[in-house]
Amino acid sequence: MAILDRVDLAAVQDALRARGLDLWLIYDFHHVNPVAGRLLGIGGMGTRRLFVAIPVAGKPVAIAHRIELQPMTGFPGEVRPYAAWQELHKHLEGVVRGQRVAMEVSLEDGVPYLDRVPAGVVQLIERLGGTVESSADLVTLFAARWTATELADHRYAAEALAGIATQTLREVVQQAGAAREYAVQQLVLERMRTKGLVTIDPPIVAFGANAASPHYEPHEGSDALLEPEQVVLLDLWGGRSNETVYADQTWMGFSGAKVPADVERVWTIVRDARDAAIARLRAAVVAGDQVSGAQLDAAARSHIAAHGYGDRFVHRTGHSIDLDLHGSGPHLDSFETNDTRLLLPGVGFSVEPGIYLPDEYGVRSEVNVVLLETGPEVTPKVLQTALIVAR
Repeated sequence: MAILDRVDLAAVQDALRARGLDLWLIYDFHHVNPVAGRLLGIGGMGTRRLFVAIPVAGKPVAIAHRIELQPMTGFPGEVRPYAAWQELHKHLEGVVRGQRVAMEVSLEDGVPYLDRVPAGVVQLIERLGGTVESSADLVTLFAARWTATELADHRYAAEALAGIATQTLREVVQQAGAAREYAVQQLVLERMRTKGLVTIDPPIVAFGANAASPHYEPHEGSDALLEPEQVVLLDLWGGRSNETVYADQTWMGFSGAKVPADVERVWTIVRDARDAAIARLRAAVVAGDQVSGAQLDAAARSHIAAHGYGDRFVHRTGHSIDLDLHGSGPHLDSFETNDTRLLLPGVGFSVEPGIYLPDEYGVRSEVNVVLLETGPEVTPKVLQTALIVAR
């Protein structure tokens, strides 16, 4: 695939025009900008700075180092090679001077998953006469939305992961005194391989108090043995390849036949907070309104806070999912950041509220949502409504 083949240039130019922007300047160096990877569709060594400018009118311009011109084959515009830094600056000045330039920046690092361009590059563009503005809306429209193939891959992964999670938890909760976190993690990985799934990192398997650490990692030799009457958390993610959209889920179990009242209450609050965020999105779609990630976070967070656990919900409600598991699109977040970017058709994200009680246990429920033109589609098809318990 040639560079920019996956981008509708006319649509980008329409979006620039609607926002009063003169060009979108896409920067990458050593693959620091995943938005560039998504849009440009090139791999290669990436050991030199690359700039690709999509102007509001006319053809794109690529400014690429002379030793890395091979990926520019088939570029739908002008390629301006450089070697010396003076050449680079001259080419850049010719592109940006007097222009309102969209780049992957976020004021004061407000949304770090958008803030991909180093401060020094921004300083350079501004010294050369450009005015740098955030490409936030452009990233949502052209880098975060899923293709039909990616949606199909996600649906497959979502159902496969749900099957693995429920099968594994049903087995594990019966094994108090025998199951260890690391062994369960390895079992999940093997079951994922059997289903044709890959993952960038192994799943989280956490028993009891370890489940109160949201990003707990089990390690062989220092992992926990499952005891009777313990919460079991399984967080797993994966996809058909590392070049498509993953699914990402968290499932909960309990190594006893009857769930204690306090655990049942916390689980119910978390589950209902998950559903409150989804309901807020559905209501907006029905009303013909647009909603931000921050607003969905507020829906889940206010539910948990109303039940007295606001200070135990210590992370955002959800993250963007695109070709990166934690993607560059809108996040469900009014807590860690204030992500006011609108959720637009084609974007996907997790919904994963949690309550964490240190030295006791933690509970999280995670599903995924893709916002289609017809409304939100939640995956997997069957959501967890009750803890999986020993029989």
